[in-house]
Amino acid sequence: MSDLVKKTPLFDVHISLGARMTPFGGFEMPIQYSGIIDEHMAVRKAAGLFDVSHMGEIRVQGPHALAFIQHVITNDASKLYDGRVLYTVMCKPDGGIVDDLLVYRFNEEDYMLVVNASNIAKDYEWIESNNDEGADVENISEEVALLALQGHEAFPIVQALTDVPLDEVKYYQNKSVSAANFSGLDDVILSHTGYTGEKGFEIYCRPERAVAIWEALMEAGAQRGLKPAGLGARDTLRLEAGFSLYGNDITAETNPLEAGLGWVVKMDKGDFIGREALEQIKNEGPQRKLVGLVMEERGIPRHGYPVLNPDGQEIGVVTSGSQSPILEKGIALAYVPNTPEFTTPGNRLAVAVRERALPAVVTKPPFHKKSS
Repeated sequence: MSDLVKKTPLFDVHISLGARMTPFGGFEMPIQYSGIIDEHMAVRKAAGLFDVSHMGEIRVQGPHALAFIQHVITNDASKLYDGRVLYTVMCKPDGGIVDDLLVYRFNEEDYMLVVNASNIAKDYEWIESNNDEGADVENISEEVALLALQGHEAFPIVQALTDVPLDEVKYYQNKSVSAANFSGLDDVILSHTGYTGEKGFEIYCRPERAVAIWEALMEAGAQRGLKPAGLGARDTLRLEAGFSLYGNDITAETNPLEAGLGWVVKMDKGDFIGREALEQIKNEGPQRKLVGLVMEERGIPRHGYPVLNPDGQEIGVVTSGSQSPILEKGIALAYVPNTPEFTTPGNRLAVAVRERALPAVVTKPPFHKKSS
């Protein structure tokens, strides 16, 4: 393993569980343990526990924190209240996406931005270079470990470790829980968020406590079908849920309006980086659109595969694709021209899979509805 590839605090746990490891986002990460499909189905039917400590955390504090955040994100952080979480993107002046991220508000002068692992250094540099408001900004990624417990059994599993009533933590809310109220394990942030399309928690803690919390969760979930899950299942789960992946479906060359993320662009909140370009794109209409595709024949659409119109002409490209364990069919996200014939659900296109044009149906994600 290269010295340039970091280890998360749970690296030894993954090795002891026989995980297949691979470099990802600058970290040595578990791709799978028992198998991607097995782990995927565990999350859909019960629960899975992920190590996502590779994600980045950037603290923004001080009296100018909100003004600065409003300047660099497209969504409206003024709507946040203490304990509330916001999904958003940061854009370049031309509207291209720097990254997608979560914004946590702890109080009116204390926020945390959670960014993608491969973008930590780039995002921090971007944030620092655009900090005209003089907010106090610090990259705290090395001081934070992050576990994701996902699936309909996640709530009772975590509830077994705390007397804090978790039903009060609504979707996209978080709660700071002291060690006294979390089985003496650690002061943690329990966030009702995730990247799988299922209910669950993302649990922020100090790196030195990650192993103890992982083991406590696995023990609490032993009778509830909980399994460790790797990045392979995380990717198939997020794709079934229709969630974009930075580097595939959204990049610096894509804008949120064409990526189906117009709902996180608030033109009425005041000025922000990229506003002028996005307003022009909105007025003119995006030239292309990210759509979902479900294959009608056996064949797995992969990133980079051409999308064809009914006449066999190339019109677009697959950005994310896989076999859906739930549907037992190939599914994909793909950019196509923004015209009704190519974007209307139910219309038929094709994907060139190993030089064969296989039929696919335009489908509005998510491909799978989360469990109740």
